[in-house]
This record gives sequence, structure tokens and C-alpha cells, in this order.
Amino acid sequence: MPKVVAILQSNYIPWKGYFDIIGSVDEFIIYDDAQYTRSDWRNRNKIKTPAGPAWLTIPVRIKGRLGQRIRDTEVDGTEWAQLHWKSIRQNYGKAAFFKKYGPAVEEWYAGADSPLLSEINAGFLRSICGLLGIETKLTWSHDYELSEGKTERLVSLCRQAGASVYLSGPAAQQYIEPARFAEAGIELRYIDYSGYPVYRQLYPPFEHGVTILDLLFSEGGEARKFLKLGRQSCGCEPILPEEVS
Repeated sequence: MPKVVAILQSNYIPWKGYFDIIGSVDEFIIYDDAQYTRSDWRNRNKIKTPAGPAWLTIPVRIKGRLGQRIRDTEVDGTEWAQLHWKSIRQNYGKAAFFKKYGPAVEEWYAGADSPLLSEINAGFLRSICGLLGIETKLTWSHDYELSEGKTERLVSLCRQAGASVYLSGPAAQQYIEPARFAEAGIELRYIDYSGYPVYRQLYPPFEHGVTILDLLFSEGGEARKFLKLGRQSCGCEPILPEEVS
């Protein structure tokens, strides 16, 4: 059987497409050796509110002008977790499945006490994957040796992970060199983010580009049906909140 690998930068409570990539591969490598980028998805994401989409942002410390790796980026303070949970509770308290999943999400925020952004993001990723029934192996880019060059580094990570197929997000087509993958004997594929169905989202108009928590609170155990994964058989059942560690 071919081994499929994906490599994406660390994101905070990502949108549904991020989890479709995770659930479509055998190993998902969190690429936190990349340079941290400001005003990006590394430390923030959107929720729905009556006034429209709003950002939840984890404050971070930036050291120097030359930038820093995502894995070295530290969270600035501890108050953010309580504030984020308060915003989620206020805006999703009336969602159909908030009472079912809210207590688990509250525990995630209470336990988000790492000083490192990437570790906090990974904790949320693992917990959300549990709710979605995604059992993909999650690893870190620093578990492997890193090569120079954008495409060369991706190819090297795939080789070390034993991948025969690399699944990429569509935006990477702007810089990926397909020939490098072909030379390494690795098939290059891109996920398609089009055609997502709408669901019972609060506060119209409908917005696809918000955190996956929006879908979980809206559709509960049926959330997979609104992902690309919902058209596949994963051979696993969603894990209930009380079963998530």
C-alpha cells in the first residue's frame, strides 16, 4: 500500500480543510521549523458572531527583526485562553451541539498552558482529530533532518517518512517544483477545497473559512458528513468528548 504524507505549518484551531488533509493521509507532519509569519493562521482563526466573523488571536512574543521559527515562538501571557473560551461560549452557546461538546472544549482551553505556540496548536489538533474520528499519525518536522530549499525540504521529509505520495494544499502550486518529486519517485497530489456543502451555521450569511469548532458545535457527530472525509470510509467511529484526553 502506498504511504501518503502531508506537511503543513502549525495552525490554531484550523478550518475544516486542514482536517481534511490530516484525515486523507497516513502521516501528517507539522512543519513548525518554518519561519513564523505575522497576521497569519499560526496564532489566530475566525469564529462566527452575530456581527460577522471575528478573530481569536493568541498573543505571541516576537524576538528581533530577522524572524523566528514557529517552534520557537512563545505565547505572551496566559489570559488569552480564558478570553477565547469566553468568546466561544458567548457566541456558540445556542448552537445545537454546544452542550455536548462545550465541556470538552473548555477543558482543552483550561489545559492550554504550554509556553510554546506550536505545542498549544498541536494539542488542539489532536483533540479535534479525536472528535472527528481521525487517527492519522501526527509528527513534527524537527523529528527529521531538514534540507535546504522549499521543494527539496518537502521531498526530503517525504523520503525520510517513507512516503510514496505527497498531498499538498492548492496554494503550494505557486512554489512547488513537481519535477523534484518526480525525480524522487514520489507522486504529487493537491487537495481540492471546492464543493463544501453548507450546514446549520449560526448567524447568516454562511461562511466556510472559520474554525472547525463552528462545524462541530453546529453538526456534532454528523460533522464528518460535511468534510471531504465524509465521502470516505475511515473504519473508525467519532470519539465522544468524555473519551478525549
